[in-house]
Amino acid sequence: MFAKHGVLACLRPTAARGGSTVTVASHAGDKPPIRVCRRAPARILSIAANDGIDDANEILIGHPTGRTPAICRVRELIRQVARFDSTVLISGESGTGKEGVARELHARSSRAAKPFVPVNCGAIPAELLESELFGHEKGAFTGAVSMRRGRFELAQGGTLFLDEIAEMSPLMQVKLLRVVQERVFERVGSCDVRPCDVRIVAATNRRLEEEVAAGRFRADLYYRLNVFPIELPALRNRRDDLPLLIEELNLRLQSRGYPCVQFSSPALAELGGYSWPGNVRELENLMERIAVSTPGRPITPADLPLRQPPIESAAAPFSAMSDSSPELATPPAGPLEVALPPEGLNLRETLASIEQNLIDVAMTRSNGVVAHAARLLRVQRTTLIEKMRRDPRCRVESGTHPDTDEASLVEA
Repeated sequence: MFAKHGVLACLRPTAARGGSTVTVASHAGDKPPIRVCRRAPARILSIAANDGIDDANEILIGHPTGRTPAICRVRELIRQVARFDSTVLISGESGTGKEGVARELHARSSRAAKPFVPVNCGAIPAELLESELFGHEKGAFTGAVSMRRGRFELAQGGTLFLDEIAEMSPLMQVKLLRVVQERVFERVGSCDVRPCDVRIVAATNRRLEEEVAAGRFRADLYYRLNVFPIELPALRNRRDDLPLLIEELNLRLQSRGYPCVQFSSPALAELGGYSWPGNVRELENLMERIAVSTPGRPITPADLPLRQPPIESAAAPFSAMSDSSPELATPPAGPLEVALPPEGLNLRETLASIEQNLIDVAMTRSNGVVAHAARLLRVQRTTLIEKMRRDPRCRVESGTHPDTDEASLVEA
C-alpha cells in the first residue's frame, strides 16, 4: 500500500532569504523539492505537488489531504460551493476534519476577510445556548450584568460554523430555523429585530435523516441546513492517504517546534492495518505523542500505542457509528449475579467504582465529548459533569474547552 509513496524523509528547516522555509521532498521523482514558507499560516500545510494543485495559493486552511477518490471528491465539492453563500452541512465521524473543511469554505469565499466564528453546540448547556448564539441585554436574566453580543453578531459578514448541530435542543432548533429562514434574530431580553448577514455551515457526526425519523431533529430545519451536503470519509476507508497525511502532520509538528516523526516500513504497515476510530485527529495526536516520547529514531511497531483491533474488525461505517448508539452494552435480562465476600464490602465504594468505570468507558468511546458520553449513559450532561467533578482522580480547571464543555476535567 505504501510502496508507491517511497520512504517518508524527515522535513528539515532551511534558511532562506526573506524568511525560514521548510524543504519538502516531492513524491514524484521528476519534480523538484517544494519549499513552504514558514511565514505562511501554520495550518496551510498541504503540499501542492502531492495533491495535484498547480498554484500554491490553493493550499488553504483545512485543505483535505489525499489522493483517494473519496477525498478528491470532497475537494471538488469545496471548490464548487465555496464562492456561493449556500448553507453547507458537513457530516462525518468524529475526527475526520469537519471544522477544517468549514474553515476552507470560509477562506475560499468572498467572506474570507470577515470573521469565522465556530460554535460547539454540544459543549454549551442548552439553557445558555440561546444567549451564546443571539446575545442578551443587560438584566435579561439573573447574572446578565451587561449587554453581550452573540455569535451571530460576532460573525456578521462572515461565516458561522455550528458544530455538533444534532445536539441542539428542540426549542433551540425552532429558534435557529427562524434565523435560517428569515435572516433576522433578537437578543435575549430584547424586542429589537436585528438583520443577520452570515453564511451558515453546520456539521454533525450523526445521520441527521435518521435523527429526523426518530423525532430528535426537526425535518424543516434539516432541509434548510442540507442545501449542499459534504460527507467526509473515515480514515479507515482511505488508508492510501496515510503517507500524505503523515507528511502534512510532520510539517504541522515542525512548525510548532516538535521533531520530525519517521516511521519504519513495518510501522507504516501497522498503521495501515489499524481501524482509526478517532480518524485524522487520532493520527495527529499519535504523532505528537511519538514526537515527544521517541524522538530521533525511526519508529517501530513496538513504539506504536495502538489499542484498537486491526481494520478487519473495525467498527461499522458512518451510518452505524458507535456515537449513534445510546447503549454501552446490552443490559442483562435478569438480576446480576454478584458474589458477596465473606468479610462483606463497602457498598458505597463498590457502586462508585462501578459507576466511574462506566463513565471512563463512555468518555473514551465518545472521544472526550461529555454530551456524547452522557447520551451513552442515559443521564443529563450536567449530571455527568457533576459526577466527574467528584472523581478524586480528576480536578476541575476553569476555562472553556471545546470537547469537555465549560470545565476541563484533568486527571490528577
